[in-house]
Amino acid sequence: MFDIIKLVFDICLFKKGPQDLPYSKWLLQLFLVVYVSIRVLMLSIHFTWLNVLLQVIVEIVLVAGFIWMMLSVARKQGRFYQVVCAVLGTDALISFFALPGIASMETGQGGLLVFLVMLVLIGWHWAVTGHIISNALEKPLSFSLGLAFLYLLGSYQVMALLFPEVVGVK
Repeated sequence: MFDIIKLVFDICLFKKGPQDLPYSKWLLQLFLVVYVSIRVLMLSIHFTWLNVLLQVIVEIVLVAGFIWMMLSVARKQGRFYQVVCAVLGTDALISFFALPGIASMETGQGGLLVFLVMLVLIGWHWAVTGHIISNALEKPLSFSLGLAFLYLLGSYQVMALLFPEVVGVK
């Protein structure tokens, strides 16, 4: 287990890629549980349980759908489990680091420093997602960062459309 956690850290530090993760349905199930747990902790700070559950389900469908579509277009569907594991694992890890910042911002204790830390974590998440896509598709990082940006922006738009309370619209 320690080896898997270290591998996710190494992906977040751009030392490894999704191809270094084992091709395993069990690992995907483990990462799904970890991802759901972290996201539930993060979202339950602000939303009701039903809303949290629906948001997490939509997030997982968006991640899996995007990766499946991206790999299908590139004709690299055999990498699906590894890429989904990498995206879910790194997202869960970065979200875990964001938990204190989100909690302090929700309670009104977050100042400029917390805001800046959250911006750094958002940028890190984007860069790690681009790194994973670059390795999965064997494309240049600049292309993959653009694709990651479009995915993150698109998923945010879908979440805002389905859950207007995410962006504060009533």
